[in-house]
Amino acid sequence: MSAPPSGNCLRASPSAARPDEKQKQSEERDMDSRDGALELLGMLVYVGAWLCGLATTLLPQWLTMSTSLLPVESYGLGLWETCVVQDVGATECRAYDSLLGLAGYLKLARILMCASLAVGLLGMLAAVAGLHLVKGCGGSGAKRTLTLTGGALGVASGVLCLIPVSYVGHVAVAHFFDDKVPDMVPRWEFGEALFLGWAGGVLLVGAGLLLVSSRWRPQVEPQPGTQRRYQVMSTDVSFRKQPEYV
Repeated sequence: MSAPPSGNCLRASPSAARPDEKQKQSEERDMDSRDGALELLGMLVYVGAWLCGLATTLLPQWLTMSTSLLPVESYGLGLWETCVVQDVGATECRAYDSLLGLAGYLKLARILMCASLAVGLLGMLAAVAGLHLVKGCGGSGAKRTLTLTGGALGVASGVLCLIPVSYVGHVAVAHFFDDKVPDMVPRWEFGEALFLGWAGGVLLVGAGLLLVSSRWRPQVEPQPGTQRRYQVMSTDVSFRKQPEYV
Protein backbone atom coordinates (compact mmCIF):
# COMPACT_ATOMS: atom_id res chain seq x y z
CA MET A 1 0.00 0.00 0.00
CA SER A 2 1.54 3.38 -1.08
CA ALA A 3 2.05 6.03 1.63
CA PRO A 4 0.74 9.61 1.16
CA PRO A 5 3.50 12.13 0.39
CA SER A 6 4.85 14.13 3.29
CA GLY A 7 7.14 17.18 3.34
CA ASN A 8 6.90 20.86 2.48
CA CYS A 9 4.09 22.58 0.57
CA LEU A 10 4.85 25.83 -1.32
CA ARG A 11 2.08 28.38 -1.40
CA ALA A 12 2.37 31.65 -3.35
CA SER A 13 1.32 34.84 -1.64
CA PRO A 14 0.96 37.57 -4.29
CA SER A 15 -0.43 39.95 -1.69
CA ALA A 16 3.02 40.12 -0.08
CA ALA A 17 4.30 42.22 -3.00
CA ARG A 18 1.59 44.85 -2.71
CA PRO A 19 3.27 46.94 0.03
CA ASP A 20 6.47 47.12 -2.04
CA GLU A 21 4.55 48.21 -5.13
CA LYS A 22 2.68 50.90 -3.18
CA GLN A 23 5.92 52.17 -1.70
CA LYS A 24 7.51 52.27 -5.14
CA GLN A 25 4.57 54.19 -6.58
CA SER A 26 4.71 56.66 -3.69
CA GLU A 27 8.42 57.23 -4.26
CA GLU A 28 7.81 57.81 -7.98
CA ARG A 29 5.11 60.38 -7.22
CA ASP A 30 7.46 62.19 -4.83
CA MET A 31 10.21 62.21 -7.45
CA ASP A 32 7.80 63.52 -10.11
CA SER A 33 6.69 66.36 -7.85
CA ARG A 34 10.29 67.23 -7.04
CA ASP A 35 11.25 67.14 -10.71
CA GLY A 36 8.26 69.31 -11.61
CA ALA A 37 9.28 71.90 -9.00
CA LEU A 38 12.86 71.92 -10.32
CA GLU A 39 11.57 72.35 -13.87
CA LEU A 40 9.38 75.32 -12.96
CA LEU A 41 12.15 76.94 -10.93
CA GLY A 42 14.62 76.37 -13.74
CA MET A 43 12.26 77.89 -16.33
CA LEU A 44 11.60 80.99 -14.20
CA VAL A 45 15.32 81.55 -13.67
CA TYR A 46 15.91 80.81 -17.38
CA VAL A 47 13.49 83.50 -18.56
CA GLY A 48 14.79 86.08 -16.10
CA ALA A 49 18.41 85.36 -17.00
CA TRP A 50 17.69 85.57 -20.74
CA LEU A 51 16.03 88.96 -20.23
CA CYS A 52 19.13 90.09 -18.33
CA GLY A 53 21.26 89.03 -21.29
CA LEU A 54 18.98 90.92 -23.68
CA ALA A 55 19.19 94.07 -21.55
CA THR A 56 22.97 93.71 -21.36
CA THR A 57 23.20 93.55 -25.15
CA LEU A 58 21.07 96.66 -25.66
CA LEU A 59 22.30 98.91 -22.83
CA PRO A 60 24.92 101.52 -23.73
CA GLN A 61 26.55 101.41 -20.28
CA TRP A 62 29.10 98.65 -20.76
CA LEU A 63 31.79 101.17 -19.84
CA THR A 64 31.32 104.57 -18.24
CA MET A 65 33.59 107.57 -17.90
CA SER A 66 33.37 110.93 -16.16
CA THR A 67 35.92 113.72 -16.20
CA SER A 68 36.77 116.48 -13.79
CA LEU A 69 36.78 118.95 -16.65
CA LEU A 70 33.08 118.34 -17.31
CA PRO A 71 31.60 117.16 -14.00
CA VAL A 72 28.06 117.65 -15.25
CA GLU A 73 28.45 115.07 -17.99
CA SER A 74 29.26 111.37 -18.07
CA TYR A 75 29.85 109.06 -21.02
CA GLY A 76 28.62 105.58 -21.72
CA LEU A 77 30.05 103.04 -24.16
CA GLY A 78 27.88 100.20 -25.44
CA LEU A 79 27.92 97.61 -28.19
CA TRP A 80 25.78 99.63 -30.57
CA GLU A 81 26.16 103.28 -29.55
CA THR A 82 27.81 105.80 -27.26
CA CYS A 83 25.85 108.13 -25.02
CA VAL A 84 26.39 111.38 -23.17
CA VAL A 85 24.38 111.76 -19.97
CA GLN A 86 23.95 115.14 -18.30
CA ASP A 87 23.09 115.83 -14.69
CA VAL A 88 19.83 117.48 -15.67
CA GLY A 89 18.65 114.13 -17.05
CA ALA A 90 19.17 114.71 -20.77
CA THR A 91 20.74 111.82 -22.68
CA GLU A 92 22.11 111.95 -26.20
CA CYS A 93 23.17 108.75 -27.95
CA ARG A 94 24.90 108.22 -31.27
CA ALA A 95 25.27 104.95 -33.13
CA TYR A 96 28.62 103.84 -34.48
CA ASP A 97 29.29 105.03 -38.00
CA SER A 98 31.21 102.00 -39.23
CA LEU A 99 31.39 98.36 -38.20
CA LEU A 100 34.95 98.00 -39.43
CA GLY A 101 36.05 100.94 -37.33
CA LEU A 102 35.00 99.31 -34.07
CA ALA A 103 37.50 98.02 -31.57
CA GLY A 104 38.15 94.30 -31.68
CA TYR A 105 36.68 93.59 -28.25
CA LEU A 106 33.42 95.31 -29.23
CA LYS A 107 33.13 93.19 -32.38
CA LEU A 108 33.74 90.03 -30.38
CA ALA A 109 31.23 91.09 -27.74
CA ARG A 110 28.57 91.75 -30.39
CA ILE A 111 28.98 88.33 -31.97
CA LEU A 112 29.05 86.35 -28.73
CA MET A 113 26.14 88.21 -27.12
CA CYS A 114 23.94 87.66 -30.19
CA ALA A 115 24.96 83.99 -30.22
CA SER A 116 24.15 83.74 -26.50
CA LEU A 117 20.66 85.17 -27.04
CA ALA A 118 19.97 82.85 -29.99
CA VAL A 119 21.16 79.73 -28.16
CA GLY A 120 19.25 80.73 -25.04
CA LEU A 121 16.03 81.25 -27.00
CA LEU A 122 16.33 77.82 -28.61
CA GLY A 123 17.00 76.30 -25.20
CA MET A 124 13.91 77.94 -23.72
CA LEU A 125 11.69 76.64 -26.52
CA ALA A 126 13.05 73.11 -26.08
CA ALA A 127 12.69 73.26 -22.29
CA VAL A 128 9.10 74.53 -22.48
CA ALA A 129 8.16 71.68 -24.80
CA GLY A 130 9.67 69.19 -22.32
CA LEU A 131 7.77 70.40 -19.25
CA HIS A 132 5.45 68.02 -17.44
CA LEU A 133 2.66 70.61 -17.66
CA VAL A 134 2.83 70.78 -21.46
CA LYS A 135 0.83 68.08 -23.20
CA GLY A 136 1.10 66.73 -26.71
CA CYS A 137 4.90 66.84 -27.13
CA GLY A 138 5.61 63.12 -27.21
CA GLY A 139 6.08 60.56 -24.49
CA SER A 140 8.17 60.72 -21.36
CA GLY A 141 11.34 59.79 -23.27
CA ALA A 142 10.90 62.64 -25.76
CA LYS A 143 10.13 65.13 -22.98
CA ARG A 144 13.21 64.05 -21.07
CA THR A 145 15.36 64.59 -24.17
CA LEU A 146 13.86 68.03 -24.77
CA THR A 147 14.42 69.12 -21.17
CA LEU A 148 18.03 67.90 -21.17
CA THR A 149 18.63 69.64 -24.48
CA GLY A 150 17.14 72.87 -23.15
CA GLY A 151 19.29 72.67 -20.03
CA ALA A 152 22.48 72.05 -22.03
CA LEU A 153 21.69 74.98 -24.33
CA GLY A 154 21.07 77.15 -21.25
CA VAL A 155 24.53 76.34 -19.90
CA ALA A 156 26.07 77.08 -23.31
CA SER A 157 24.17 80.38 -23.49
CA GLY A 158 25.45 81.39 -20.06
CA VAL A 159 29.04 80.64 -21.03
CA LEU A 160 28.67 82.62 -24.26
CA CYS A 161 27.34 85.55 -22.21
CA LEU A 162 30.10 85.45 -19.61
CA ILE A 163 32.96 85.42 -22.13
CA PRO A 164 32.41 88.85 -23.76
CA VAL A 165 31.40 90.53 -20.49
CA SER A 166 34.49 89.25 -18.72
CA TYR A 167 36.73 90.13 -21.66
CA VAL A 168 35.46 93.72 -21.84
CA GLY A 169 35.97 94.01 -18.08
CA HIS A 170 39.52 92.70 -18.49
CA VAL A 171 40.24 95.29 -21.19
CA ALA A 172 38.88 98.06 -18.97
CA VAL A 173 41.07 96.97 -16.05
CA ALA A 174 44.15 96.71 -18.27
CA HIS A 175 43.62 100.23 -19.64
CA PHE A 176 42.82 101.65 -16.20
CA PHE A 177 46.12 100.46 -14.69
CA ASP A 178 48.22 101.14 -17.79
CA ASP A 179 51.31 103.11 -16.70
CA LYS A 180 51.82 104.49 -20.19
CA VAL A 181 48.62 106.56 -19.94
CA PRO A 182 49.05 109.86 -18.07
CA ASP A 183 47.08 110.27 -14.87
CA MET A 184 45.22 113.28 -16.20
CA VAL A 185 43.64 111.25 -19.00
CA PRO A 186 40.18 109.93 -18.02
CA ARG A 187 39.70 106.18 -18.01
CA TRP A 188 36.79 103.90 -18.69
CA GLU A 189 35.27 102.07 -15.73
CA PHE A 190 32.76 99.27 -15.28
CA GLY A 191 29.21 100.16 -16.27
CA GLU A 192 25.87 98.76 -15.18
CA ALA A 193 25.64 96.51 -18.23
CA LEU A 194 28.71 94.53 -17.20
CA PHE A 195 27.30 93.67 -13.79
CA LEU A 196 23.96 92.80 -15.37
CA GLY A 197 25.74 90.57 -17.88
CA TRP A 198 27.65 88.73 -15.19
CA ALA A 199 24.45 88.14 -13.27
CA GLY A 200 22.62 86.98 -16.41
CA GLY A 201 25.39 84.58 -17.42
CA VAL A 202 25.59 82.97 -13.98
CA LEU A 203 21.81 82.63 -13.81
CA LEU A 204 21.69 81.06 -17.28
CA VAL A 205 24.21 78.43 -16.21
CA GLY A 206 22.28 77.82 -13.00
CA ALA A 207 18.97 77.51 -14.85
CA GLY A 208 20.46 75.00 -17.27
CA LEU A 209 21.84 72.90 -14.42
CA LEU A 210 18.44 72.95 -12.70
CA LEU A 211 16.73 71.66 -15.83
CA VAL A 212 19.34 68.95 -16.33
CA SER A 213 19.14 67.84 -12.69
CA SER A 214 15.33 67.64 -12.90
CA ARG A 215 15.60 64.91 -15.53
CA TRP A 216 18.92 63.32 -14.65
CA ARG A 217 18.37 59.97 -12.99
CA PRO A 218 20.74 57.05 -12.65
CA GLN A 219 19.96 54.18 -14.94
CA VAL A 220 18.48 51.28 -13.01
CA GLU A 221 18.18 47.81 -14.44
CA PRO A 222 14.56 46.87 -14.96
CA GLN A 223 13.17 44.48 -12.43
CA PRO A 224 10.32 42.02 -12.93
CA GLY A 225 6.93 43.64 -12.63
CA THR A 226 5.54 41.16 -10.15
CA GLN A 227 7.56 39.49 -7.47
CA ARG A 228 6.07 36.74 -5.42
CA ARG A 229 7.24 35.54 -2.14
CA TYR A 230 6.70 32.02 -1.22
CA GLN A 231 6.07 30.94 2.27
CA VAL A 232 7.06 27.50 3.19
CA MET A 233 4.57 25.83 5.40
CA SER A 234 5.67 22.68 7.04
CA THR A 235 3.10 20.02 7.49
CA ASP A 236 3.73 16.90 9.45
CA VAL A 237 1.83 13.98 8.16
CA SER A 238 1.78 10.89 10.33
CA PHE A 239 0.61 7.65 9.05
CA ARG A 240 0.77 4.05 10.09
CA LYS A 241 1.76 1.14 8.01
CA GLN A 242 -0.86 -1.45 7.96
CA PRO A 243 0.36 -5.01 7.65
CA GLU A 244 -0.55 -6.75 4.50
CA TYR A 245 -1.80 -10.28 4.80
CA VAL A 246 -1.24 -12.70 2.04
